[in-house]
Amino acid sequence: MFSSSNSHELVSEKDFIVKEYPTSVEKGTFHWSAPSNIALVKYWGKKENQIPANPSISFTLNNCKTITKLTFIKRSISTALYVNSSDFSFDLLFEGKPKEDFKPKIQKFFERIEMYCPYLKDYHFTIDTENTFPHSSGIASSASGMAALSMNIMSLEKALNPTMTDDFFFQKASFLARLGSGSACRSIKGNIVVWGKHANINASSDWFGVEFSSKIHDVFKNYQDTILLVDKGEKQVSSTVGHDLMHNHPFAEQRFAQAHHNLSAIKTILETGDLDHFIKLVESEALTLHAMMMTSQPYFILMKPNTLEIINKIWKFRNETNIPICFTLDAGANVHVLYPENDRVSVLQFITTELVGYCQNGNYICDTIGNGSQLIIDN
Repeated sequence: MFSSSNSHELVSEKDFIVKEYPTSVEKGTFHWSAPSNIALVKYWGKKENQIPANPSISFTLNNCKTITKLTFIKRSISTALYVNSSDFSFDLLFEGKPKEDFKPKIQKFFERIEMYCPYLKDYHFTIDTENTFPHSSGIASSASGMAALSMNIMSLEKALNPTMTDDFFFQKASFLARLGSGSACRSIKGNIVVWGKHANINASSDWFGVEFSSKIHDVFKNYQDTILLVDKGEKQVSSTVGHDLMHNHPFAEQRFAQAHHNLSAIKTILETGDLDHFIKLVESEALTLHAMMMTSQPYFILMKPNTLEIINKIWKFRNETNIPICFTLDAGANVHVLYPENDRVSVLQFITTELVGYCQNGNYICDTIGNGSQLIIDN
């Protein structure tokens, strides 16, 4: 049996394969929340088994999160209900109601992680999940959703193996979450998280996210993220398809090298509090992400006219006021407005008077940097 220890001894996915568990657990309930996150240096393009083509770094959010309760019972206790032990057995509820169209994604996730969690077929699970933000809001819920489910699964594994260290618990949770949704590995722990091997980041890994270990300048503590919901509809090109289009992209290698360079640069920025360079780097990363989409084959555009209107308004406001506000974008039309907590009143006034009109139904969400997943019930 693998003896879990610190991150420096974890070198490959094989370290997460555990075949023996000293304790038996018949039934129970765990309940975790996990937040969404917003990348500052983006990852776009991935290799086999959800390995990123380049490293990334993200702010963990606080308010936009998924809350998931996992109830489980040993299948041998109720064989009349769960006959075929060769299949995964689970019910899925979204906001308390059955959600059959979510089940294939969970089924695929269980299949991906089975070799690392061989106990999954021993239980019947009821997965009851909800978001603190509207499901159709255009904020990717896969990251927070897969992170919350992975935390619950690891709570079960820790019950089966009580000697597990905290380091192993969180690393494997991040590892599992990555197999469900790549960016989910950045939603497990920490207010700033790095995912992907990088020469200047201690213990960084392609297999799981790691907390940014350097000292963070005070200006980035409680940093604000107001999310302007420009388009809440389904994207015409999924992120999965977009990632795949990087395989033969004419600018792929230059982009991957740029991401490594920018991660080195933002490490220094986060340490020193250099907001001017933070703004330039973060906005450049957002536009580069969408440039990759617009120059792939086939090419596509996820920004909307109102996305561009908001960006131009932000630039104008920043030039006129010298307030260090900037934007970033995910793989979609919505705009994340980033700014220090000290400027919150002025920026929110600007948003409500000049930007809300560009949001779908006037909707926006105020968020801030958070600390990762939180345990709600351990029973």
